[in-house]
This record gives sequence, structure tokens and C-alpha cells, in this order.
Amino acid sequence: LSFGERLSSKLFVAALAKEGLEARAMTGGEAGIVTDDRFGEATPLMNISLYQLKERLGSGTLPVITGFLGATQHGVTTTIGRGGSDYTATLVGAALEADEIWIWSDVDGLLSADPRIVPEASLLTEVSCAEAIEMGQFGAKSMHPRALEPAAEKGIPVRIRNTFHPEIEGTLIKPDTEEKGTRSVNLVNDAALITIEGAAMVGHPGTAGRVFQALGSAGINIRMISQSVSEAGISLAISKRYLGEARAVLESELLRKGNARRIHVEEEISIVAIVGAEMQGKAGVAADVFGAVAEHDINIRAIAQGSSELSISFIVPRSSGSEAVKALHKKFGPRHEKPLPNDF
Repeated sequence: LSFGERLSSKLFVAALAKEGLEARAMTGGEAGIVTDDRFGEATPLMNISLYQLKERLGSGTLPVITGFLGATQHGVTTTIGRGGSDYTATLVGAALEADEIWIWSDVDGLLSADPRIVPEASLLTEVSCAEAIEMGQFGAKSMHPRALEPAAEKGIPVRIRNTFHPEIEGTLIKPDTEEKGTRSVNLVNDAALITIEGAAMVGHPGTAGRVFQALGSAGINIRMISQSVSEAGISLAISKRYLGEARAVLESELLRKGNARRIHVEEEISIVAIVGAEMQGKAGVAADVFGAVAEHDINIRAIAQGSSELSISFIVPRSSGSEAVKALHKKFGPRHEKPLPNDF
């Protein structure tokens, strides 16, 4: 899995040499990135990686570093997984205390919606780090949330730019921004809903903990949680590909032990999320969101809002997902951002 990055770094060094620039190719491990041994989904060990990157890259020949790669403390090559190349860039930028980190991609930056669903979607010129993390959590085509962590810790802005449209300044992700507004409306179709029900759950401490522990032990990430005040039901949204495994784990942990009466599964669902700092502390936002959806006779299956108030997410039938996004973008979509190029 590492050979694509390793080969491309050597090719890039050769291209730089033709331009008269002296450079050297380095893997992420050679540059100083140390990870755990979760091969394919390795996590960099932050402190030691930042220290070694600064020591090895602080001076000398121009380094061309592979993205996506690191090495264990024993020097065995690892791959960092989704967002690994961006993560490499922010680690290097944080170690060198860069003024700004640029991520060159195949998109112009962060968008207010998926242009395949909302043709009038616009380019967001500036967002806060917290907003970008929320957008990444809900599937926006942007940086993986964990890749923003090193830059956020050091307060370094990150700019996303398009390799094929270098004249566009892209999106600047800052620790904070004075620009407020609804940033984006996102849609996640790769999702399934599991609802756990039963009177035995009411007032019984630890039921939710057992659910989360069972799924966590199986390596299944929960994308959204909704629980009724009566405690008689918990709804969980997970990636659809893990549905069979998740259902088996929960049946074993809860049904067979009498901790729940029923586990219900819905496969044809979508998660819709609206993100923006403007919602923080503003009364009536949720009512406006659900009112806009209700105008189109779309049934909402579950609702969740984080304590940060940066996002509101809810689950609708798969057949209604795109319509819900269009309705919300029309009502809340940014009015002041730059339109997309005609050839997007």
C-alpha cells in the first residue's frame, strides 16, 4: 500500500531536479512520523512525531515527503488511513510552525452543498476550524476531522485549493472567524439506523454504556445518537456496511441478557446535517429547520444536536434525502459566498 506514495515522491524529486532544485524523497517514517501499529488505520503519536519532524526537517535539502505513511516505533511502515495525506501535511506544518498549510485537492474548497444535488451551491471562502470539523464528520468532501487537529492545536490556518484551478484562493480554515452564517447542508447516504427498545431500559443505569461498549469493541463507529426522554428507546446511525455485524453484537449483548425487548433496523435512510456557527445561542433555529423540511412533507425519523450548537442533524427516508438538502439550502444557504466556476 505504501509504494504509490514512495514512487511518486521520487518522481517529484526528479521533476524538481530538472528545474534546478535540489530535493530528497522521504517516507513519512523517515521524516519522523511515528504511529501505533493499527496497520491500515494507524494513528500518529503526536508529541514524538512533532519533535522528530522538527529535528529532521528544520534545515538542509528540500524534503519531498510521502503522505499517508508513517512507521511504528520499531520502524515498520504503516498507513494512516482516510485523510492520511492531509494529516501528514498538517503534522509537518505544525512541527515547522508554518504560517499557513495548503492542501491541494481536486475541489475548489469547502462547498455549501454537494453541487450534484444543489447546482447553485457556492464556495465557502472562510470557515472556522470547529465548523470544518463538523462538516467533515457529516461527509462533506473536505478534510478528515482528525487531519485538522495538529493545525488547530498550533493555531495554524489551513487553506484548501484546487490543483486544476490554481487561480482560485479556495477555502481558508481558521481557528476562529468573524464571518457567521449557515455554512453547509450535508447528506450522508451510507448509513443505517438501529433502534433499541424495551421497558427494561427505563431507569436502568448503564444500558447506553453497554450499547456503546459493545459497538466500540467491535470497531464500529457511531455516526449519530438519539434517545427519548423516557429512556425506552435509543436510536443509532452507523455506516451501512457494518449493519450486519452491529446487529449481531447488540442482539448478543442486549436481547439474550434481557436488557432490551426489540432491535429494529432501517437500511434505507439518509442523514441530513446543517452546519454553521450562526446557530449557536440563536432561538428558533431548530423550528425553522424542521419547518422547512415539513413544508415538503418529509418525515423525520430521529434528531440530534450537539452541545456546541454548531450543527443539527436528523434522519429521513433515503428517498427524501436530496429533497431535504435542497429545501434547507434554499432557506439557509449562504448568500454572500463566491459562486462555483462554470466548468465545475
